[in-house]
Amino acid sequence: MADPSSYRPKPGEIPDSPGVYRFRDEHRRVIYVGKAKSLRQRLANYFQDLANLHPRTRTMVTTAASVEWTVVSTEVEALQLEYTWIKEFDPRFNVKYRDDKSYPYLAVTMNEEFPRVQVMRGQKRKGVRYFGPYSHAWAIRDTVDLLLRVFPVRTCSAGVFKNAARTGRPCLLGYIGKCSAPCVGRISPEDHGELAEEFCDFMAGRTGTYLRRLEKQMMEAAEEMEYERAARLRDDIEALKKAMEKNAVVLTDATDADLIAVAEDELEAAVQIFHVRGGRVRGQRGWVTDKVEEITTGALVEHALQQLYGDETGDSVPKEVLVPALPDPIEPVQDWLTGRRGSNVSLRIPQRGDKKALMETVQRNAQQALALHKTKRASDLTTRSRALEEIAGALDLESAPLRIECYDISHLQGEDVVASMVVFEDGLQRKSEYRRFQIKGFAGQDDVRSMHEVITRRFRRYLAEKEKTGEWADGEALTEDDGRPKRFAYPPQLVVVDGGQPQVAAARRALDELGIDDIAVCGLAKRLEEVWLPDEEDPVVLPRTSEGLYLLQRVRDEAHRFAITYQRSKRTRRLRSSPLDDVPGLGETRKQALIKHFGSVKRLRSATVDQIQEVPGIGRKTAETIAVALAQATPAAPAVNMATGEIMEEEEPVTTGGSSGEPVSTGAPHERRGQET
Repeated sequence: MADPSSYRPKPGEIPDSPGVYRFRDEHRRVIYVGKAKSLRQRLANYFQDLANLHPRTRTMVTTAASVEWTVVSTEVEALQLEYTWIKEFDPRFNVKYRDDKSYPYLAVTMNEEFPRVQVMRGQKRKGVRYFGPYSHAWAIRDTVDLLLRVFPVRTCSAGVFKNAARTGRPCLLGYIGKCSAPCVGRISPEDHGELAEEFCDFMAGRTGTYLRRLEKQMMEAAEEMEYERAARLRDDIEALKKAMEKNAVVLTDATDADLIAVAEDELEAAVQIFHVRGGRVRGQRGWVTDKVEEITTGALVEHALQQLYGDETGDSVPKEVLVPALPDPIEPVQDWLTGRRGSNVSLRIPQRGDKKALMETVQRNAQQALALHKTKRASDLTTRSRALEEIAGALDLESAPLRIECYDISHLQGEDVVASMVVFEDGLQRKSEYRRFQIKGFAGQDDVRSMHEVITRRFRRYLAEKEKTGEWADGEALTEDDGRPKRFAYPPQLVVVDGGQPQVAAARRALDELGIDDIAVCGLAKRLEEVWLPDEEDPVVLPRTSEGLYLLQRVRDEAHRFAITYQRSKRTRRLRSSPLDDVPGLGETRKQALIKHFGSVKRLRSATVDQIQEVPGIGRKTAETIAVALAQATPAAPAVNMATGEIMEEEEPVTTGGSSGEPVSTGAPHERRGQET
């Protein structure tokens, strides 16, 4: 590991001007490329105290052995040079987007004497017009099949074309009218080139003019009583309209725009792009990247723009690019895009209307792409095994932790304090083993004390069930009377807590007080993704590409989700409490009878004593008590749906049994699956 001070430039050597810099390792390989408005200010950030650097940046500067820079005139030049160097050197610490699949394009080889329409993947070629990308190759072939009736452009390979020219016989498409057969001289190179241009114009979105021209020709043919020609034109128009229907109209006809959305977590980001041309979605593509450095959403967008338009010019760069966050600063990026297109390009965040609605759709696609990527990664058996082995090695465990339990505390300013317990077995979720805890007493004011209480309660139950049943052979299932496994009968090999050193110490102390010394404990701190161990001053830093770290993050994030969902539900129930709860001597059964009879508390409040007395089980004295209590009670504030933020109608019936709308369990609280303990 290199010391950054060993290659730090001397004071005054770094110019205070725009430029691009490169970090190289001891083997002279470029490991990072960056740009800056001021090289002096930017590079100074890398040579501060290592303790103040982000862990990923710290890894980069300690891997590097030298730094060099190139001064440029403007920030736009810096942006272009940064893209060129990233493409040339492929630095390991730069953000690198990788396609989550290989997207096919509809390509027209305008650089050939007889242009050909075909499906193409991979690197783009000069002189070829591209349309897309499309999600599937069959979608391209389906569209082309419809358009060949109107634009009979060549689609055959070079070998088929030469063979047809040698024999003087066209292929099947030439016989059925879906190819103009330039191979046998039925059309001149000039006319075929013009036909290919019309095909490209139609695919580029200029459809209205061409359709109107065909409709005019059809009407003229009908007036001249050339009915067969009019029928062919009619069928051509229907074929074009059918091809157009395959792309939904999402914006106004004149809109050419690309919409970019980003979904990210601490380690990875997914980017989705919708290509809109002529108001229609003409293509879609997606990327996934590892976040090798600490980076903002705006910076992710900037890197996506570089990769998307770095090799594009002219109309391939749209007039408008809609993004979820703007690069900082935005001016150089916008000027660079304008230079690539040759005219003004608008880079902005949509605020309202159809464009904002479409951006929300793109954002949902990005979130689903990230979730799918994580699901594929987690479902692989080899990957899960490697993750468990990495965790065992990093934490110095004797064997891989096949059962991992993770705990998280959730509250809102000390109120409605709850905890969650999630279980992963063999790297997969075991949702039937999830548990929820209500924090008792005054421990809720302190996350550390709350964690101590939860761990104590969980493993006290484990010891009680173990003592009740006695020691058991490995693999022997402990069951309840109904045959289900006991809820807390199985101990984990690893306990993970959401937090740093204090929470880890509290969990370890709870286990020590119970005499349990064969269960490992660690904590995962959110901010820097560090793994903390009991009685250790320094955390364990797993490599950011580690499958073990990825699994620990999934476990931690699932515990957080489960805890906050429960905490929100408790808060919602508290806000929706019934005034009947304050009526002395009124049990749950009679509360339900009152609500069922009147429909809502509001109607019950306006009822007379005699009307209340009509409810079965309600006597005169009880009815008078209810009427007085409701008359004195201040009407509750409108209940708020915590999930949507909407105010609920006051007439909505109030459920008083069980957990405010949840089914009532007949078992004890600690026996409910996924319920509080």
